[in-house]
Amino acid sequence: MAIRFLDHLEEWLVTFLIGAATLVIFAAVMHRYASGVAIPGVQDALLRMDMGWAQELCIIMFVWMAKFGAAYGVRTGIHVGVDVLINRLKPGPRGKFIVFGLLAGATFTGIVGTLGAYFVWENGAHYAFFKALGIQGEGLFEGPTTPDLEWPTWMVYSAVPFGSYLMCFRFLQVLVSFLRTGELPHHDHGHVEGIDEEVADEEAVYRHEPDLHPKDRASSNGNGGGNKNDMPGGRP
Repeated sequence: MAIRFLDHLEEWLVTFLIGAATLVIFAAVMHRYASGVAIPGVQDALLRMDMGWAQELCIIMFVWMAKFGAAYGVRTGIHVGVDVLINRLKPGPRGKFIVFGLLAGATFTGIVGTLGAYFVWENGAHYAFFKALGIQGEGLFEGPTTPDLEWPTWMVYSAVPFGSYLMCFRFLQVLVSFLRTGELPHHDHGHVEGIDEEVADEEAVYRHEPDLHPKDRASSNGNGGGNKNDMPGGRP
């Protein structure tokens, strides 16, 4: 059940963040332009509304989108990789290089996630958790806040450990799948989700219907020299 939930975690988060960021940006732009229109009562109300936080919020959401989008890329195989040399190897050495690459990716993202978690913990998360539990943490660093929203920055930086640990999990998930099946996730960049592609007939690409070319029409009329009515500029 937990694995099924994780299979679509990135899509849900990225979809929500993209939709929310679009709405926030739209509201901020409409507020900016509507505030310049001299409408009695309405203009004063709009000027009293502070939308200065919209840009900062959208930046934060895009940072979270990037981190979780990277984990989605590992799971679906859309990350760019230079594998020309590896694909030329025999199956045995090729498999070893792929396993090494996946383990290296898991190790790197695991290290980044651990360092990010330590930074978040020391940047104010330690103080926040102790305060929430009612524990007196004397001398703990409360941590800075963002300029506009005045949110604790450790909440924003939490995208680093969460996204990196999820990437690490995806690398290990792909590794296990490769060891079982010998296949890697592959993404077709020309495929659009929700659109069924029809298999094209290769011969139909080079085949034309009869009577589309002047020579074909001439042959069908029984005139090997062609019919002047069929040629451009011909007269009846």
